[in-house]
Amino acid sequence: MGSSLRTIALGANDAWNLVNYRAGVVTALQDAGFTVAALAPPGPHAARFAEIGVRFYPLPIKPRGMSPTNDLKTLLGFVRLLKAIRPAAYLGFTAKPNIYGSLAARFCGIPVINNISGLGTSFARDGLLQAFVAQLYRLALRRSSTVFFQNKDDLELFERRRLVRSGQAALLPGSGVDLVRFSPSDRLRDDGRFTFLFAARLLWEKGVREFVEAARCLAGRRDDVRFQILGFVEPPGPSAVPREQLREWKEEGIIDYLGSSDDVRLSYSRADCVVLPSFYREGVPRVLLEAAAMALPVITTDMPGCRDAVDDRVTGLLCDPRSIDSLISAMESMVQMTVEERCAMGLAGRRKMETQFDEAIVHCAYLDALARLGIIVS
Repeated sequence: MGSSLRTIALGANDAWNLVNYRAGVVTALQDAGFTVAALAPPGPHAARFAEIGVRFYPLPIKPRGMSPTNDLKTLLGFVRLLKAIRPAAYLGFTAKPNIYGSLAARFCGIPVINNISGLGTSFARDGLLQAFVAQLYRLALRRSSTVFFQNKDDLELFERRRLVRSGQAALLPGSGVDLVRFSPSDRLRDDGRFTFLFAARLLWEKGVREFVEAARCLAGRRDDVRFQILGFVEPPGPSAVPREQLREWKEEGIIDYLGSSDDVRLSYSRADCVVLPSFYREGVPRVLLEAAAMALPVITTDMPGCRDAVDDRVTGLLCDPRSIDSLISAMESMVQMTVEERCAMGLAGRRKMETQFDEAIVHCAYLDALARLGIIVS
């Protein structure tokens, strides 16, 4: 592993995050003349790095949990790899790579650019865990040159608690969306039923239970609706929806489980509305951006990140987090709209993506941040 000032290192808590959410940033860096290195745990998605020309360096990270032993291994793993790679800059994504990767990069004298892509469950409520994680962020981000946030709520929270300085912080339009890859298409219908699609990681905090309970209620009232779930099953844990639970819901006839997919566009094209009743502290959920870019109306919660992607009653509908009744009301309102009203809502969503969430905005922001550090490859 040789050193190179032409290399930019990216760190995330799983390979899937980098391959699916950061592929556009990777391409922009490569087009600018940089070599890209990925630091992430080994796993089934790591093989895809070679397909996009990224050098992969496996790293021990346990995304969840606060084991001092595991986190020390992560910190030392970052130090070892960053000392060996000697990149021109380190770009951190997700919590632990933002914290331990930034600390390691500072130790190695490597400039850091962070991306706070949501705050997850650790900031869901006040308490010792939130205070501890906040202190880790304050320590880790102190010397970062730029700290990107994906929604204004998170940015304002970090500035208010002095976890970042105002000169460090900058706002991005989420991860952005590829407006060419995700574009309006003809709806593909199997029958005349209205299709609601839940597409996300299968975590309870994403509102899976609320979606299923709303589906159970609506299915009892009308026979012209269908409910689908798309997403991969997470490793067992308190937040993960068990595969057995999905099987029970399917056998009960409430939902169709579509499994997971590396290309979600076909599922979007078969849906009438995408639903994400998340009460997780999101950055800006990519699923909402992708669906809107394909001119699909969406339903999501009035939560940081989620509400940034939607203009209520213009591009979609907002409901109250954790409220099944509010979600049912929004879903019923969507079904009762005319086709023309839903089409107008979808097209308004597409226009919002074109003007506010084009991934080119994100790519330019990263290249500008590197240029401010004097890191430019011609």
